[in-house]
Formats: sequence, C-alpha cells, structure tokens
Amino acid sequence: MQTLPGSTDLAYAMMFTLHKVHSVKVEGFKPFFSDLPVDPYIKSNYRFRRLSRFKVFGNEFVKLPHGYFFQSKQYNPLVGDIKREYAELDDAITKLEDFKKLVLAFIDYCQLDPEAVEIGVHQIRTTCSPDNYGNPAPEGIHRDGTDFVGIFSVGRENIQGGETHLYKSKKHDPVFSKVLQPGELLLVNDREFFHYTTPIQPLFHGEGTRDVFVLTCPSLLTN
Repeated sequence: MQTLPGSTDLAYAMMFTLHKVHSVKVEGFKPFFSDLPVDPYIKSNYRFRRLSRFKVFGNEFVKLPHGYFFQSKQYNPLVGDIKREYAELDDAITKLEDFKKLVLAFIDYCQLDPEAVEIGVHQIRTTCSPDNYGNPAPEGIHRDGTDFVGIFSVGRENIQGGETHLYKSKKHDPVFSKVLQPGELLLVNDREFFHYTTPIQPLFHGEGTRDVFVLTCPSLLTN
C-alpha cells in the first residue's frame, strides 16, 4: 500500500491489484443477470444494468434509498452531465451471503472504514451477436471520477474479447491487460489509472454475454 501525496480523505491507496475471491461463489448470481433492464442511455440495446448503493452499520448490511447516478463530462464524455436513473438491484440478490461477502471483500482489500464509506454496485450485462458486437466501455479509455473501482467477473458465455486494460495515461500503452475470469476481482485506484474493456463478439454462432459487478467508492449517486 502507498500513501497518496497530499490526500486528506484517503488514508491509503493501492495502485491496482487482482484477486481471485475464493470465498465468493458466482453461481448464485447468474440467474439475476437474465432479467436486467436495458441501459436506456446507450444506443443499440446491447447493455443491461441495475445500480444500488450500500453501507455497513455495525453488523448490518443496508441498501440505501434510491438515487441518481451522475458523472461529469470530464469523466464520461458520452453521457456525462446527465442524472441517470437505473433500476435497483433485486432485493433477493442483495440478501445473498455471497453478495455481502463481495462488497465486504472490496471494502477490505481497499482498506476502507466500512462504517464511513458508501459503496455503489453496478450489475451489468453486455451482450453481442454476429451482427452487433458489444462494447463494455462505450465512453472509451476513462476514469469514473471516484476513488476506488472494483470489477468482479461473474460470467463469460460464448464470447471472445472483453480484455480489461489499465493506463497511466491515455497516450501510452496499457500497464495491465487481462481477460477477467469468473471469480476474479480487479481493484483500481481511480485517481491514478484510466481503464477500458475491449469489445466482445461471439465465439460461436448465437448471442454472447459478459456479466460483471462494478463496485465504486464513493458511489457517485445523489438524491
């Protein structure tokens, strides 16, 4: 771990780390990705999404009230400066022990005070077909405008591509490149790195899907 120069609100900050989260089993998540609402802010209807925010109060794991997702155009030139509204995560998935373990693992790996932070959890499916490739990051190489980002792979079905890259600068080659496999969690200091995931296309005939949770701290949700 490395202290951020001049930081007043973060005691510690990693650069980036990759973990295989053995305590979290992805099988229980998969049924909840089949009924995600389409992301109305992205054209072509190939991305599906839910979003909620959470806090830990003592031994309680609590989903906070509904809010709007907001990023400035500085961070998201495609849909920045828009108050985006998404459906909440299904209550049934948030009550799974594996879901709680995932959020707590994110908090622990980032060395955050669990009672002092708010975590945003994006549940995202990107689809592709022979006629329509899916783009997990339509905004291109970017930062999210938060402190920490975690990308947790839930599933890859009938796809190639979808390689996640990290960059110190948009002008330079990536310092990290990997196709995240189910159960792997990539943690990124969003202040230090840009990230991007390459488009996906079917490996064989038919539709392909890429399912992930993206966790952020802070959540970037507002009332």
